[in-house]
Amino acid sequence: LEFVQSNVEGELVNFIQDAKKKFDGIIINAAAYTHTSIAILDALKIFKGIVIEIHITNIHSREEFRHHSFISKVAKGIIAGFGQESYLMALDYLYKINNKKV
Repeated sequence: LEFVQSNVEGELVNFIQDAKKKFDGIIINAAAYTHTSIAILDALKIFKGIVIEIHITNIHSREEFRHHSFISKVAKGIIAGFGQESYLMALDYLYKINNKKV
C-alpha cells in the first residue's frame, strides 16, 4: 500500500507507469486532471490492475465541465460525493476483491 500526492501531471504519470510492476490496484483522485489529462488516461490504460476513480465531492452536482472524466473510461468503478470516506470505500473494495470476498 502506497499513498502518492502530486500536483504535477508528469509525476502522476510516472507513478502510474511504475505501479504496473508493483500493485494490483490504483485508487485515483486526479482532481482537475480527471477532466483534462489524456496523459493520465494513457498511463492508466497500460495498468493491468483495477482502477477506482474517486472524488470527494459529487462531480455531477458541480460545473458542467466536471461531468466528463477521461479516467472513467478505464475505471472499474467510481465513488463520488462521500467526502474522505470515498478513499476508505475504495480501499475496502480493493481488499475484498484481492481476497476474493466480492
